[in-house]
Amino acid sequence: MNRLDAAALVYLDHAATTPMRREAIEAMLPFLAERFANPSGSHRFARDARQAVDEARDRVAEAIGCRPGEIVFTGCGTESDNTAIAGAVARNGGRPVCPAIEHHAVLAAVERAGGTVVGVDAVGRVDLDQLDAAATADGDGRAASVVSVMAVNNEIGTVADLAAVATTVRDATPGALIHTDAIQAPCWLDLRDVWPHVDLMSLSAHKFGGPKGVGVLVTRLGTAIDPLIVGGGQERERRSGTHNVGGIVACAEALALTDAERHEEVPRLAALRDELVAGVVGALDGVRETVPPEAKVAGSAHLLFEGLESEALLYLVDRGGVCASAASSCASGATEHSHVLAALGVEPTWGSLRLSLGRTTTAADVARGVDVVVDAVTTLRRRAAGLAAAPS
Repeated sequence: MNRLDAAALVYLDHAATTPMRREAIEAMLPFLAERFANPSGSHRFARDARQAVDEARDRVAEAIGCRPGEIVFTGCGTESDNTAIAGAVARNGGRPVCPAIEHHAVLAAVERAGGTVVGVDAVGRVDLDQLDAAATADGDGRAASVVSVMAVNNEIGTVADLAAVATTVRDATPGALIHTDAIQAPCWLDLRDVWPHVDLMSLSAHKFGGPKGVGVLVTRLGTAIDPLIVGGGQERERRSGTHNVGGIVACAEALALTDAERHEEVPRLAALRDELVAGVVGALDGVRETVPPEAKVAGSAHLLFEGLESEALLYLVDRGGVCASAASSCASGATEHSHVLAALGVEPTWGSLRLSLGRTTTAADVARGVDVVVDAVTTLRRRAAGLAAAPS
């Protein structure tokens, strides 16, 4: 089998996963070799591993603005989301509530628990009136026990007004916990501005230059939820299982670097994103940006194409050497209409393309991306026109 020539590709799928930082790889490697001990042990070798986890916990807490003891290391963002929703309902009863555009890691957990899904506006911001109604007790007397609103939408990049969400929920049901899936946030938002508004927050290391298989659930001191995974008592019995020491150390390194570089990267990538969108929209008819720049993060360039199928467009873009997606990475192979776009009121006759930028994106990547997308759309429309003109 031939090895993939990554250097020949333009990677515009950072919302799906990010290239792992060299510094994070280097931080991780010793724990895959000579420092391999289990941190749950009592001997000096184990204590060395446990110290590494504790130091990583301190670094992650610093980037978030929380206490180190509020950090719970998990196996992924999905686990963190599931734990927040299922754990709150298991401990406190009541109903979970979320908007219709949440990642399925939240949406499916809410639906499984018999929760309530509320609407959003045309750019993906939660309808606060619906949220207020959903958070109060229903006919069975079940008030919301946890409300989950993602900080940054993974598909269209919309930034939530978590301050307004928190005010609405606290006024409607003071005892409800507030969770945010902030998995897409670290590259774009200072988490110190997010954390004060919520009780629970989910992160995933591979979204900001860390390894896959490491997540974080930040749990405010005094917040009571049941663990999803039990048995070993690790993480103060909040998440059992042997620590992925190397992954945790690499996660902390990547988050610290992301936090330090954010103030420079956001304006740089916002400018490149605007060039990408302008290049495609300016060259084609029947194309529009799903969410305006002022409502979303700098790395998100989600576009809608009238009369095209997302899968056909994605296929040609991939053939052109550009890595992108049609929806979230978890659903990019699906043929059904995106649940996010459906919630926004976008008709299925509009195809979509999610182009997401990140730390390694260059001006040359953007120029190539514009050329490939424009060529793909033009090719599909010519084919459609030819088929329409052909005699039946």
